[in-house]
Amino acid sequence: SIVMAAQMTDAHRRFLQVLMSHGIVEGSEARKLHKHCCEVHNVYYAHDKLADFISTINRHLQPLFMQIRKGMSEDDGRAHYALVNLAETEITKMASDYTENELELFRKTMDLIILSENGFASSTDILNLADQLKTKKMKKKEAEQVLKVFVEDKWLSERNGEFTLHTRCIIEMEQYILSNYQDVARKCNICHSLAIQSQVCESCGIGMHLPCIRKYFRAQTEPRCPQCNDFWTCDIPGTKNLFKTKRMSIILLKKGLIPRAL
Repeated sequence: SIVMAAQMTDAHRRFLQVLMSHGIVEGSEARKLHKHCCEVHNVYYAHDKLADFISTINRHLQPLFMQIRKGMSEDDGRAHYALVNLAETEITKMASDYTENELELFRKTMDLIILSENGFASSTDILNLADQLKTKKMKKKEAEQVLKVFVEDKWLSERNGEFTLHTRCIIEMEQYILSNYQDVARKCNICHSLAIQSQVCESCGIGMHLPCIRKYFRAQTEPRCPQCNDFWTCDIPGTKNLFKTKRMSIILLKKGLIPRAL
C-alpha cells in the first residue's frame, strides 16, 4: 500500500542521504530525486509536493540544527537545494576541512569578491594575496591548488580566470555574509536573497540579481527601478536595442552631454 509522506519515511532518508553526499543539487535534479525516492520506497508522490516533502525532512532536522535550504544560481537563475548546518558559522564548519592559512586565503578571496563591483575577483588578485597571509605564507603554485579545491568543493566558481562564490556557498553563508559585510552586502530587491553578482540602481542604491533583472524588465515597456521608479541606467542583459538606446540617452542627459527636451 502507498504510504502518505506526512511523516519521515525511507524516501525522505534516501533524499537526505543523497543531498548530504552532494552538498547541493540543482532544482530539476531535486525533483527527479524526489520522484525516484518515493517510487523506490512506495511513498505517495505528487510532482508539485517537493516543498512539502522537504518541509517534512526539515522538521526532523530542526533538533540537529540543520536545514535544507533553497537558493538561486546567480548565473542562470535556476533553483538549487543545499543542506545547511545552523549550529555554527560556516567558516567554523570549513575549519575541519582546511588548514588555517587555506581558510585565511578563502576569507581574503571572499573580501575581494564581495567588495568588487561585479561579484568577481581575478585569479591574479587572489594569488597576489598568497604571500601576504598572516597565518602562513603560501607559494603561488600552492595557492592555485587550494583555489582548485575550493572550486571542487563548491565554495567558489571559476570562469575565465575570474572567481565568484558558488551557489552552495551563498546559500550556506548568507547570514554570515550579511552580518560580516553589513556596509556592502545587500539582498536582491526582487527575490530577497543575498546578491553577490548584481546591478545597483544609481539613484536609490537597491540591487538586483542579473537573472532577476532579466525576468523583471522582460514585462516592462521601459526599464525603471522597482523601488524609486528612476530609469535603470545599467546595461540590461538580453534586452532589446530600444532599452539600450534609451539607457544611453538617459546617461548622456544626466551628464549634461545632450540638451533636455523643451
